[in-house]
Amino acid sequence: MMRLFNIFPDGPVRTAAQAVTVVVFMGGLAWASVPFYDWFCRVTGFGGTTNVATDTDVDILDRAIRIRFDASLERDMPWSFTPVEREMTVRIGETALAFYEAHNPTSRPIAGSASYNVAPYDAGFFFDKVHCFCFEEQVLQPGETVLMPVSFFVHPDIVDDREGQYIHTITLGYTFYEIDLPENAEQAALDLTIGTD
Repeated sequence: MMRLFNIFPDGPVRTAAQAVTVVVFMGGLAWASVPFYDWFCRVTGFGGTTNVATDTDVDILDRAIRIRFDASLERDMPWSFTPVEREMTVRIGETALAFYEAHNPTSRPIAGSASYNVAPYDAGFFFDKVHCFCFEEQVLQPGETVLMPVSFFVHPDIVDDREGQYIHTITLGYTFYEIDLPENAEQAALDLTIGTD
């Protein structure tokens, strides 16, 4: 094994230095893996990552496909979050609109952001989002409820794909997780608290 710590004498100091280096290196890999994996999924459609539609002028086919909607929350996220409709049937190529409802039942403002995926994974390449609330900061005030739209279509190329042609149901799932409040939201909450005293 290559000697990396010649500046340290043998013994506990050297062992501690090596342990710290390994922890820092592994932490760096963990930090870099999230954006790299996200980029990889967006480019390849792997993991059920959808496309973002740049052109909605596609053929609308007579064939229909069922879209299911799923919603979940990270463990410590106190919101309630559900799809307004559990499923819908749309024609392939047709732009559709669905809504999710989020509610903040707490007495404090909470910021959240949503990640998404599509199942089966093979469908991600053909599921094109026109507009979506995912990865956008959402701030809900105490007791606030909002409807969040997602506009999408299933690209007609799915019917010619070797695996895609056998897909009859696609599930679009979102997971909301809590993020830090923006400074202006924190100040607005503080002003509201002071104003009610």
